[in-house]
Amino acid sequence: MASNTPKENRTNEIAADQKLIDGLTKHAATLPSFLIAGVSTTTTNVIAKLQARIAAEQAVQPAKATWQATIQQARSEIAATKSVVSAVKQAILTAFAGQVDTLADFGLTPRKVRVLSPQQKVAAAAKSKATRAARHTTGSVQKQAVKGDVTGVVVTPVTSAPGTVVSPPGGPASPTPAGSTTTSGGAVQAPAHST
Repeated sequence: MASNTPKENRTNEIAADQKLIDGLTKHAATLPSFLIAGVSTTTTNVIAKLQARIAAEQAVQPAKATWQATIQQARSEIAATKSVVSAVKQAILTAFAGQVDTLADFGLTPRKVRVLSPQQKVAAAAKSKATRAARHTTGSVQKQAVKGDVTGVVVTPVTSAPGTVVSPPGGPASPTPAGSTTTSGGAVQAPAHST
């Protein structure tokens, strides 16, 4: 937005006009009239015209500030009501879809339906397929078929020495009687006796 400071040339013009008025007032007795474009004009009349010029120049700055404030107010109001106007237009377009005459009453035109030619449809399908390939986009069935490959990993089963019990973390290992077994919970099960 422009500055509210008066332009230098306008300030200079006002100062020059005022200086001219001061000089004409001081020497009014010496210069009682002027011949301008073949017409005689009094010094008082010239001073009145110069004062009108100064008044007009001085009125510019407040008028400009008012004009700028009015424009800013209009822009703010338009921004604040934009969503309301847009929603109303959409509602009217939906309510009177296909009714050109009725929409014209609101200053609206019906939405244009985009119609693609067969060549455009083929080109769009080819472009879509190329985009999927470039992005490595797959469907749900293709995703299930993709499995990760693991190489260089050796799986070693955990075994315990005969006669020892692998205790849970934090507990000491205790010897297991010969012929007994351990359960998954770490409990020792006595061997079955045969008679």
